[in-house]
Amino acid sequence: MPHDISLITTIAAALGFGLIFGFIAARLKLPALVGYLAAGIIIGPATPGFVADAEIAGQLAEIGVMLMMFGVGLHFSIEDLWDVRKIALPGAILQIAVATAMGMGLAHWWGWTLGGGLIFGLALSVASTVVLLRALEERGILDSLNGRIAVGWLVVEDLVTVLVLVLLPAFAGALGGKVAPGAEAVSLWQTLAVTLGQVAGFIVFMLVVGRKLFPWILWQVARTGSRELFTLCVIAAAVGIAYASTKLFGVSFALGAFFAGMVLRESELSHRAAEESLPLRDAFAVLFFVSVGMLFEPNILIDKPLQVLAVCAIIIFGKSIAAFLLVMALRYPPKTAIIVSASLAQIGEFSFILAALGLSLGLMPQEGQSLILAGAILSIALNPLVFSMAKPLLRVMSNSDFARKFERTTDPLAELPMTVPQEKLSGQIVLVGYGRVGRRIAAALMERGIHFVVAEENREIVDQLRKQGIPAVAGNAGEPAVLIQAHITHATMLVIATPDTFHVRAMIETARALNPTIMTVVRTHSEEEAELLRAENAGKVFIGEHELANGMAEHVLQSFDAAKKGHGH
Repeated sequence: MPHDISLITTIAAALGFGLIFGFIAARLKLPALVGYLAAGIIIGPATPGFVADAEIAGQLAEIGVMLMMFGVGLHFSIEDLWDVRKIALPGAILQIAVATAMGMGLAHWWGWTLGGGLIFGLALSVASTVVLLRALEERGILDSLNGRIAVGWLVVEDLVTVLVLVLLPAFAGALGGKVAPGAEAVSLWQTLAVTLGQVAGFIVFMLVVGRKLFPWILWQVARTGSRELFTLCVIAAAVGIAYASTKLFGVSFALGAFFAGMVLRESELSHRAAEESLPLRDAFAVLFFVSVGMLFEPNILIDKPLQVLAVCAIIIFGKSIAAFLLVMALRYPPKTAIIVSASLAQIGEFSFILAALGLSLGLMPQEGQSLILAGAILSIALNPLVFSMAKPLLRVMSNSDFARKFERTTDPLAELPMTVPQEKLSGQIVLVGYGRVGRRIAAALMERGIHFVVAEENREIVDQLRKQGIPAVAGNAGEPAVLIQAHITHATMLVIATPDTFHVRAMIETARALNPTIMTVVRTHSEEEAELLRAENAGKVFIGEHELANGMAEHVLQSFDAAKKGHGH
């Protein structure tokens, strides 16, 4: 194959075979990404026939990771990340520790060294953010509380992995591997201080300078009126900031792109930026999955079938069960625990980087990398099946007396404090959801002196509201116990401001069963959902786009009338 066209050949082969096998997978009712992985195996070096350039494919996959992480950053605000810190930070760190211990135990049983077991365990502990984003987007839960928790959890995992990648060469000698050139001259504490300083410097720079500078640049480009320039600005920001963050601050491409999206979200043009970059993000995401398939060696399934099964058991069951128990221990509902567990039941890009570093430092045998790749391929392919099991599992848990008792036990945020005055709990409004819409409604109610009680799944928000003297209860308002705690029986109105419309009917049914005269106001994004709710007499239904259009039309008409009167005089 001529060297000068290897890039074109690799892209053409990856996209072409990805289309064919993705289509076949879709016809077989399988996720399209299974087809992309199969396409990678077909054009990879492990199968006969045409072989694509693996190095170029890997670099294209890196661009895919950048664009995907940039996209999620555009939907994930700094406030979202801060709101989930109390579950994402301890949960991710503890889950990494548990999964790493499982991997080390397995490696010790196989007779590997301590260093090899550590790398192996760490590689099995970190999930793929790209795979998670695909799963959450396909199910429409990326913007939900549980989606934000899962993304925040993986951001913490990415930060921990970045730290590990920088510190590992300094530890290599002590773990029985090769000492990297120059590593012996630098103390461990010095390395740690430099790494933490670089990551902290990057975050501070993006939050202080980036939040002002990059949205301003995007706005200046948008003012030119050129769609091509705007799209170019968005892509240049994603790739350029990711590259610069790696070179200047030592953080990963993925993390740099994620923060680039987060700071650009401050711009009013963030939705347009997300739309303009979507086709390119999807195309390069396909290249990512194809490149993963190219790394796979099918012989490992024949040579080491029991080892592959053991690796998959840790990835899909071991760390998922550990995450489930950790989330439940932190007093979050079973739905959150199940979503987070399903999100973590796979491994991806960072696992490959860890494996490659372990090999280069002489810490892990070649067999370890093959097992990690096999575990990644199988867990990514099975991840949609794991997610499909979430609903029936949640149904079983909802009907379990044990689960209900576990949820209710001495959780102070699940019950209103006794100090709330009774006059605030009669004729009040029950406000479900305290996101961007809920906050505005609450502010309007406070201005008018109208009493209200907030029902919110995010425990940190409930805790903050109580500190401000606002009555709030933690939990899913689809559960009768939550609305009962909000004193729905004495309420005048139920206002459902949450974007998660899955439990809306259950909320309304519970409210009307306990308070037949209650008025209901519902927010929805879907015309179809709105029609269903209206057909079921769900009260006043607001559709976001319609209300925006009505507000703009009213402003236009008022401004036009005022201008006309001015010209008349």
